[in-house]
This record gives sequence, structure tokens and C-alpha cells, in this order.
Amino acid sequence: MSSSIWLAIGLVLIVEGLGPLIAPNGWRSMVAELSKQPDAQLRRVGGCLVVAGVVIAYCFS
Repeated sequence: MSSSIWLAIGLVLIVEGLGPLIAPNGWRSMVAELSKQPDAQLRRVGGCLVVAGVVIAYCFS
């Protein structure tokens, strides 16, 4: 079980690192735009990402 968690963390780090690695200027502007959004919208986006992650994990488990 713990090796699965470490694998998942590693995959998240790989996916998260691709943006700044491949397109640092685009990534920087995206983060700047996200920082201007209201808290409620960021929470909605975060909630949607969590739900999508749970659905994907459920489908592949």
C-alpha cells in the first residue's frame, strides 16, 4: 500500500513539473492569472480537480 502512495506522489510531481519545464513563461502567466481569481472560484476549481482525481482513481483501481 505505501509503495502505491509513493508512486502516486511521484506521478503527481512529474505532471506538476512538466508545465514549468516545458513552457516556463506560459506557466508563470497562468499562475499570475490564477492569483487574481476570487477565493470562491479557486475553491470551485480545486473541488472539481479533487472530484476528477477521485473518479480517475476509482476507475483505475
